Amino acid sequence: MKKPAPILPVSREEMNDLDWEVCDIILITGDAYVDHPSFGTALIGRYLEGLGYRVGIIPQPDISASEDFLRLGVPRLFVGISSGAMDSMVNHYTSLKRIRSDDAYSEGGKPGKRPDRAVLKYVNMVQKTMPGVPVVIGGIEASMRRLSHYDFWSEKVRKSILLDSKAQILIYGMGEKAVGEIADRISADRDLKGIRGTAIYMSSKALNDSDISEYMELPSHEEVIRSPQAFMEMTKLIERESNPWSGSALVQKADSRAVVVYPPQHPLSTAEMDRIYELPFSRKPHPVYRGEIPAFRMIRNSITVVRGCAGGCSFCALGLHQGRTISSRSIESVLREVRRLNLEKYFRGTVTDLGGPTANLYGMGCSDADAEKACKRNSCLYPGICQHFRTDHAPYLNLLDSVSRVEGVSNVFVSSGIRFDVALRDLRFIERLTANHVSGLLKIAPEHFSREVLKLMRKPDPELWRDFKDLFEKYSEKAGKKQYIEPYILAAFPGCGMNQMHVTASELNRQNMRPEKSQIFLPTPMTMATAMYFTGLHPDTGESIYVARKPSSRKRQLACLPGHSG
Repeated sequence: MKKPAPILPVSREEMNDLDWEVCDIILITGDAYVDHPSFGTALIGRYLEGLGYRVGIIPQPDISASEDFLRLGVPRLFVGISSGAMDSMVNHYTSLKRIRSDDAYSEGGKPGKRPDRAVLKYVNMVQKTMPGVPVVIGGIEASMRRLSHYDFWSEKVRKSILLDSKAQILIYGMGEKAVGEIADRISADRDLKGIRGTAIYMSSKALNDSDISEYMELPSHEEVIRSPQAFMEMTKLIERESNPWSGSALVQKADSRAVVVYPPQHPLSTAEMDRIYELPFSRKPHPVYRGEIPAFRMIRNSITVVRGCAGGCSFCALGLHQGRTISSRSIESVLREVRRLNLEKYFRGTVTDLGGPTANLYGMGCSDADAEKACKRNSCLYPGICQHFRTDHAPYLNLLDSVSRVEGVSNVFVSSGIRFDVALRDLRFIERLTANHVSGLLKIAPEHFSREVLKLMRKPDPELWRDFKDLFEKYSEKAGKKQYIEPYILAAFPGCGMNQMHVTASELNRQNMRPEKSQIFLPTPMTMATAMYFTGLHPDTGESIYVARKPSSRKRQLACLPGHSG
């Protein structure tokens, strides 16, 4: 096994320092390169390095400069392309389509370092500068655009990004296992068909010559453009077939081609999670940067301990990207990372988060393996918590206690989201959370207080929120602490009109809360909420629902909340 690079090279000079003549794989990303496990390109790069491949990174290349794409030469195997941690259009534009003034994933927080529709433009430049080199696309932008999808910014249904880009293969989800198998197959000159967590495309003739008898055929691209009902049906089928054990491969025809999406990768085991997060990251931005990278500042003292989200909220991409199966690291692995963090000059004793998509789901998951493998539910937690879903917080409390005892650690906070409905199943957790692990402000996302809107969101009943808030305040008082909840509210959600927003505003006024972090719903590709926004249909009944589409209507909904004047 080759010795790991101190940091993955971004220049020919750094390749020379490593005595490399050529990279096996080059990764191109729309983010600045931060060699930390919270950044996807670094994680994939270090994972491939751990498999023995020489990996270089080209962060935020200039799409007008061919030489920028050739700075590391031509790779032996393939180029991997990602827009970065965010869809480039979400990164650039607000829910009112205004240009954002900053970019947390760029040096100095400056916008403009990546193009709109970054994946498409990066692929185009690679195909121009490195003809014949296989191109693999992945990350959130490719993942959530893997099939026909409504694009809020162009206000039309676009084809799979795989067809538009003409990349060889698309990886959806977190991608480590898939990218490793792709590298092995290309290295051995084998085809790329049948890899879990990937999508390929083929001609209609090739599709007709293939055995797809067990695949699920979705409404075609042409059908979902013409028919709102077909678009909603497609979205429901994608959700239904997302179980990695029982989900079918999906096929969608578009013009004379077809996209084949193979079933998701199986979730990582605890041992696999441990190995990946303990790869030899430098835990720093690349030395080429002189200015601060805001996203790194926000996460540098936090530890990822859990993946996946069982919530299945209709507006959230997590279930369709990371999956709803929970994967958790071992306490021993987390402690090793905390001790490693303790060596960093920027660490001052406070672990800002032990979390992931939903922190208090650590150590949880389905208690019945057979039921899990056959399950077709969209959510483990809605409309009620599944009888098979474990809700014991003992593993997470044990983790919090263990990290708190590490020498040099003075505080351990929970900053990523928690599910208050699950927390209510274990009052010990709420008591100890409020006593020891809140930095003064706990961010919680009830999202709304109108029951009809909450049902469309697949979020808990407001009574559960009130119960949690009362307990939080009770236990904070018992601990002798002045602590507050900052609620996150979503305005202009499909099915929400002014009457529903006034219900939410009234509830917030009663609770004397002014939620500064609230925002207007942004339709992002592939989610059920976006399907509702585009079609104007209720996903369960097929009946029409109100959708606030005009910017003035959307702004008016946000403005009615306490603390928002428009």
